[in-house]
Amino acid sequence: MMTDLLYINWNFNPRIIDSLNTPRWYGLMWGLGFYLGFEVLKRLYKKDGVPSDWLDKSFIYVLVGGVLGARLGHCLFYEPEYYLSNPFEILMIWKGGLASHGGAIGVIIAAILLNRNVVKGKVLWILDRLVVPTALAAGLIRLGNLFNHEILGKVTNSNFGFKFLRDEGVSTVDSETALTTLALRVTNATDVNGETYSDKINEAYAKLAGSPAEYAEYFDAVPVRYPAQLFEAICYFIIFGIIMWLFWKTNARKLTGFLLGVFFALVFGARFFIEFIKERQDGFDETLTTALNMGQYLSIPLVLIGLYLIFRNVKSLNRSDLD
Repeated sequence: MMTDLLYINWNFNPRIIDSLNTPRWYGLMWGLGFYLGFEVLKRLYKKDGVPSDWLDKSFIYVLVGGVLGARLGHCLFYEPEYYLSNPFEILMIWKGGLASHGGAIGVIIAAILLNRNVVKGKVLWILDRLVVPTALAAGLIRLGNLFNHEILGKVTNSNFGFKFLRDEGVSTVDSETALTTLALRVTNATDVNGETYSDKINEAYAKLAGSPAEYAEYFDAVPVRYPAQLFEAICYFIIFGIIMWLFWKTNARKLTGFLLGVFFALVFGARFFIEFIKERQDGFDETLTTALNMGQYLSIPLVLIGLYLIFRNVKSLNRSDLD
C-alpha cells in the first residue's frame, strides 16, 4: 500500500560490531562530538588569537564538566530516589543515563573554573565560544540516541514516522511485546532471559530484517512513532550553523554573552517543543501529572536567560565591525 511508504522500519543495529556488547554507535557519536568540537574550538580560538595552551585546557575542563554534569543531571533530575539509594551506580556511566540540562550546568561550572584558573576574568567570553561546538556535539549525540533506539517519540496514530523495531528496553519475557514473541518463535527457544535473551533477541532482529514478508504480523504490531531524536538532531545542526554564521560573519563574538544567549534560547526552545512528541522518561518524569515534563521545566529558565542575553546585545549586532 502507498501508506506503507510513509513510515520507516527502523532496525538499525546499535552495536558497531554485532558480536560484541560494546562499543555502540551512541558512544562513537559522543566521541565524534568531542573530537569535532575540539576542531571547531581550535578555529575559534585561532580567530581570537588567544594563547595556545588555552585550547587543551578548555578541552579537558569541558570534557570532565560536561560528562559529569550530564551524568549527575540524569541521576538527580530523573531518578533521584534510585540513585540516592544506590550511590555507587552513579559512577556506572557505561550503563547509560546522561541529561543535556545537567551537561549544560556542568559546562558552565567548567567555564567558571577555567576562567578562575586559566583565562582570568572572561566567563561569558569562554561560554560564547564553547556553545558553538556544543551545538554540533548535541546534534551528533541525538543521532546516537536514534541509533540506540532510545528517547522514543510518541505514537503518531498515523502512517507517518518510524517503527523502532529493536526493543532494547525489554529485559524479561513478562513484557508482552511482538519482538519477544518473535524471538521465541524464530529461534525455537522456550525462554529468553539473561544472556540468552540478548542472543536470541538479536537473532530475531536479523530474521525480522531478512524476511519482512514472512513476519508481517510483527511489523504490523509495532507502533509508528515520531522520530523525536532525528527532529532534535536536525534542530541542533541548524542552530550550530546559525551560531557559526553569527561568529564569523557578524560582530557577535565581540558582544559578551550574545552567542550564549542564542544557544540557550534556540537549543532549549527547540527542546521544549519537541518534548511534546516524546514519551516520558522513566523515573521522576512518570510521577508528574502536569502537561509539561522535567525536560521542559528545566528548559524554561535557560530560554529566559538566553532571551535576556540576546536582547541586551541585539542593538549592537551588525556586520560592520568585521576584522
